[in-house]
Amino acid sequence: QVQLEESGGGLVQAGGSLRLSCAASRRAFTPYAMGWFRQPPGKEREIVADIAWSGVNKYYADSVKGRFTISKDNAQNTVYLQMNSLKPEDTAVYYCAARSTYAVTFFRPDNYDYWGQGTQVTVSS
Repeated sequence: QVQLEESGGGLVQAGGSLRLSCAASRRAFTPYAMGWFRQPPGKEREIVADIAWSGVNKYYADSVKGRFTISKDNAQNTVYLQMNSLKPEDTAVYYCAARSTYAVTFFRPDNYDYWGQGTQVTVSS
């Protein structure tokens, strides 16, 4: 079993930046890919970004393209989400997740096998 632990959330003003981290508890953890999701208040969980463990393929939701960057450190079993130019609509609980296999519908939460507990990001106007 693998545990994922997010950190780096908080309160920031619009236009500011935050960097989220997600560390996997198990050494030599090699998922097929890892992703960041978010769940705004009263809304469904949605994908923000996804990165293949090989590092070759990355995906960004249209709403965050050009502002957010997903990256990883294989040696540290850690995935990052750098969030710049934050907007109030980015306010949500952010979750990291890992999936074991390729999936055409990788944007669906049910394709991910492991989840972190979530970290709150609040962007004030």
